[in-house]
Amino acid sequence: MKLGIVTETRPEERRVAASPTTVAKWIKAGWEVAVERGAGTASSYPDSQYETAGATIVDRDVAWHADIVLKLRPPTLEEPAQLREGSTLISYLFPAENPDLVEALAARKVTVLAMDQVPRISRAQKMDALSSMANIAGYRSVIEAAIRFGSFFTGQITAAGKVAPAKVLIIGAGVAGLAALGAAKSLGAIVRAFDVRPSVEEQIQSLGGEFLTVRIQESGEGQGGYAKEMSKEFLEAEYALFREQAKDVDIVITTALIPGKPAPKLWFADMVELMKPGSVIVDLASEKGGNCELTVPGQVIEHKGVTIIGYTDLAGRLPKVASELYGTNLFHFLDEMGGAKNYKVDHENDAVRPALVLEQ
Repeated sequence: MKLGIVTETRPEERRVAASPTTVAKWIKAGWEVAVERGAGTASSYPDSQYETAGATIVDRDVAWHADIVLKLRPPTLEEPAQLREGSTLISYLFPAENPDLVEALAARKVTVLAMDQVPRISRAQKMDALSSMANIAGYRSVIEAAIRFGSFFTGQITAAGKVAPAKVLIIGAGVAGLAALGAAKSLGAIVRAFDVRPSVEEQIQSLGGEFLTVRIQESGEGQGGYAKEMSKEFLEAEYALFREQAKDVDIVITTALIPGKPAPKLWFADMVELMKPGSVIVDLASEKGGNCELTVPGQVIEHKGVTIIGYTDLAGRLPKVASELYGTNLFHFLDEMGGAKNYKVDHENDAVRPALVLEQ
């Protein structure tokens, strides 16, 4: 069977669905691999590296006519027309949010598996692309904050005077939040992390962070490791805590998302205005509208001396490693489906069935 790796067409997207290292593994496992010409260039993977790995470099229409097309971002509404009837597409899809795209794919009579629907169960962790990308985005959020913050993260005592360490508040201690915590702590910052889920307290503390939450008898544990929506009373207490923290912290990193819904607003304009001039907010939920009331998705703005970073491509700002990890997730996913010799869609496989959006 032939795998086709196609170029990502979303503006500013620098990732590709697999690195040459992953391609070499597929070739060894018995797959044929066709890579669209130039697909990996923006990730620092030239065509020559894919050829060395054993892939064939082809034009766009040839890559899209493979038995299984591998992609990262959801296709545009025009791209399903390039798929061969009866073929398979594996990519992000977010089907509940993209009904028109699902219809366009259904019209082509193709099978579609969504990497964003891989269940968050223990044995599927190696296929969990959302976690792989969230880990990278969390790390990168700290780098973006450090670039714009006008001081050290770590405290210093020098002949010229004493510099206090930066204080970082992370809202949401999922994969991205914990990655941000680890990165900020490694740079020497004082890090606090807020989460509605009591179960993450130990994880935060193990990374050297201070756990903040509202002591109301209400758990925010949702399905699949996500948080759920909280009561009005809990939210009001949460906002009061945030307003106190806003006066003290230098950097805020927000990561809160609820599947299938716009990002909850947690950091309001008055909280931004309570922060010291020179402070930085990085909103990892910006692609879904943002946790900060003032976030402009895709842009960096300044409001009364506070920088608000709304990039929607944080994982893509480390394209080389992001492509490597996403390709590895795909490798394990295809292996779970039987590999090149025994590939099939097994409805009894609890790691694959939740990802099946369309079958023929």
